[in-house]
Amino acid sequence: MTRPYLSVIVPAYNEEHRISDSVGQICTYLHQQPYPSELVVVDDGSSDATPDMLRQLHANHPELRVIQNEHRGKAVAVRTGVVAARGQLVLFIDADLPIPLEEIGRMVAALEQGADVAIGSREGAGATRVGEPAHRHLMGRCFNTAVRLLLGQGFRDTQCGFKGFQAEAARRLFAMSQLYTEQSPVLSRSAVTAFDVEILFLAVREGMRIIELPVEWHYRPGSKVSPLADSVSLFLDVVRIRWNALRGRYQGSGPAAERVEEATHARI
Repeated sequence: MTRPYLSVIVPAYNEEHRISDSVGQICTYLHQQPYPSELVVVDDGSSDATPDMLRQLHANHPELRVIQNEHRGKAVAVRTGVVAARGQLVLFIDADLPIPLEEIGRMVAALEQGADVAIGSREGAGATRVGEPAHRHLMGRCFNTAVRLLLGQGFRDTQCGFKGFQAEAARRLFAMSQLYTEQSPVLSRSAVTAFDVEILFLAVREGMRIIELPVEWHYRPGSKVSPLADSVSLFLDVVRIRWNALRGRYQGSGPAAERVEEATHARI
């Protein structure tokens, strides 16, 4: 089997109302590209019809790979996808497709031009937020301020669910991460976590080249975010990252100058 050039990872939890449409859109987009690709959907222990629907979709989409996890959260689902991915480039995107798929081309181009990590950003010149409730925007800005103060990182947006990596860089970073692993406890509800922050923190320490790409982002109804509970959880994750660093738990990483570049918001 030809090795895919690009692996697209989609973590999914109770997405029966949109997973068929999302898989169809992604597969259609990938078919239009000049390189071989794969779509890896990691079901995060869904309790609805999502697993059955994915099995049916797999029969009609040979480029679709489905992995079944216990419900340990998005962080572990993405980690599972990274380990399983066969592409030279790896990216993940949320199952509700808040980012137009055409933005994948810009992310691939950024990685081809030398970035180790490329992150979608809903902030900065050229970025657009569509339909976002005011309280969600405020929550994001407060959290970003906490990240800057506690970890000293200058990223405009760490939580956008659209990030790409050189495959080797992705495997290295997720192998070093400590917050959420396959040994994490099974969850009783959905949870928003700061695993993205930990991955970016490690990428900076490793001296990787990181590029922020301003993107068009659409708020989707049915969000699983709990403003109060998840705000507390996110903040505690950032504290844990700082504590892990101080205790030397990120083995193999070392201090490096932060290198964050902003790509021009031109369609690639």
